[in-house]
Amino acid sequence: MRLFAAALALCAAGFAVSAASTDQRVADAVITGEGFPRTLAEYGFFQDASGWQPSDGVVPYKLNTPLFTDYADKYRFIYVPPGQKVETDGEGLLRFPVGSALIKSFGYEIAGEPHLIETRVLLHRADGWLALPYVWNAEQTEAKLKVAGKRLPVTFTDPSGTERTISYAVPNKNQCKECHSLSDAVTPIGPKARNLDDGMQLERLTQLGLIAERPEIKKPLPVWDGPQSASLEDRARGYLDANCAHCHNRKGSASNSGMFLTWEEDNPVHVGVGKRPTAAGRGSGGMEFAIAPGQPDQSFMIYRLKSLDPGIAMPEVGRSTVHDEGVELLSAWIAEME
Repeated sequence: MRLFAAALALCAAGFAVSAASTDQRVADAVITGEGFPRTLAEYGFFQDASGWQPSDGVVPYKLNTPLFTDYADKYRFIYVPPGQKVETDGEGLLRFPVGSALIKSFGYEIAGEPHLIETRVLLHRADGWLALPYVWNAEQTEAKLKVAGKRLPVTFTDPSGTERTISYAVPNKNQCKECHSLSDAVTPIGPKARNLDDGMQLERLTQLGLIAERPEIKKPLPVWDGPQSASLEDRARGYLDANCAHCHNRKGSASNSGMFLTWEEDNPVHVGVGKRPTAAGRGSGGMEFAIAPGQPDQSFMIYRLKSLDPGIAMPEVGRSTVHDEGVELLSAWIAEME
């Protein structure tokens, strides 16, 4: 993990690079055009062929609590076209102008070296957002479009020191919409102002000219695995917001479940406390409640998080392994409920 920390530091240097002039410019016409570029390089998001050094105007960012994806390290970047700015609404949600792009690379430390697996891009075109996945070659010199997705065997060591081998899933173009969807339209789900507010980042993005006006966030999303950052309940709720609420919200694909796991939700039943399953089936594991206070082993929320069965597992896509640390966090939260 030390090598990936160094790689992340290199990406972070992009804040300074973005404020200066470089030889590499982003191809705005490629972002807003009608076609599907065959390689990541065609966008000009990076100065180098290996996709580590962002080009002028491409700014790295991080989330307080990110979505779990099979323990992959993630490197996130924002691009906003010259002369444009990101606006915010009263709830701190970000509105990106047409021509913007969100770039997210996924990778692991393999054989002692940082290794990128894929880079996903969200492009804001005139007719809405478009999600496309690009897969890196073994030489780490090029990433090619894989509209149909791909399965890749990956062996890595997780934070506990356990070696894991998984079949890593690069989503196909339609699967991207399963998570990145709000009212049946593709939309960004990660960079919400509440999940960017770490005390410095929103100010930095505003100073760089990406955000028109720094939003005032009453209650930022906490760092889910930072015990000193917030209460156990807040960290658990933040984890649910980042990992589940893109579907489990009133406009999401799981709106008919009656479970709304957004950070702002204040109805305990909608969060799952004492919430009975909407329909009988294997997903409930025969349990009565999504969250049975004081009983994580009798809560089908935990049952589904611990499962890899396609008919039971939640989230439904984006993972092929159990996030043990996330399960531990939510179990501890439920266990202390009365």
